[in-house]
Amino acid sequence: MTVTAAALAQCLRAALQPTQLEVLDESAAHAGHAGAGPQPWGTHFRVRIASPRFAGLSRVAQHRLVYDPLCSMIAQGVHAIAIEVLPPAPPARTPPSAAAPTPTS
Repeated sequence: MTVTAAALAQCLRAALQPTQLEVLDESAAHAGHAGAGPQPWGTHFRVRIASPRFAGLSRVAQHRLVYDPLCSMIAQGVHAIAIEVLPPAPPARTPPSAAAPTPTS
């Protein structure tokens, strides 16, 4: 069974409710390297993710939160996952309300 970027993303969304998530399949760039499969996909991925679950955790603990839900996919032949934990997005700014009418005299 081939693991896809979409499958990894779905798993991470369910586990971490990320505010930002990008999963890239970089397998083709690793053809011929250790762990590369016969197809040029499904073995090497890059995950860029932000989640409120990462707040206050060390980098190691953040990465563990990403790896843990993906264990079954690693068992299916995923060889490498590069993780980039993104800073949380700044809170949405409330647009300034329409200028209050100035009293006329």
